[in-house]
Amino acid sequence: MTRRRAKAPSQRQLRVGEELRHALSRILARGGLRDPELTEANITVTEVRMSPDLKNATAFVVPFGGGDPKAMVAALRRAAPFFRAQLGREVELRYTPQVRFEADTSFDEAERIEALLSTPRVRHDLENAPSDENPDADANDDEQ
Repeated sequence: MTRRRAKAPSQRQLRVGEELRHALSRILARGGLRDPELTEANITVTEVRMSPDLKNATAFVVPFGGGDPKAMVAALRRAAPFFRAQLGREVELRYTPQVRFEADTSFDEAERIEALLSTPRVRHDLENAPSDENPDADANDDEQ
């Protein structure tokens, strides 16, 4: 069985995703949500990925200033029909996409990698690694 490579998103997918990200941010900033978990929540929409047919969108969100991302995502999923209706009014598209909300874990992953890089063993390896700035410098040192 061969594995299919995921295609990079098209310019249109990226552009529509960015427009939806801005629109979702405006909707969340305006408020007017009836869910008690969302009325006081500060939510950051970090990215929106569109399907190739532009009928489905995945919005990656994180609670601003900490908080429980699972409860927040559950509340956003309950309110997904409201967000779709609001997006239909804000963004001019032929089809208003179905929005699926997911917690953004990229910040946690970046923090984990930063912690790995700061461990003494890895820091020692990084300090002793040959410099990539001037590859000819090592060759010149050997000739002398």
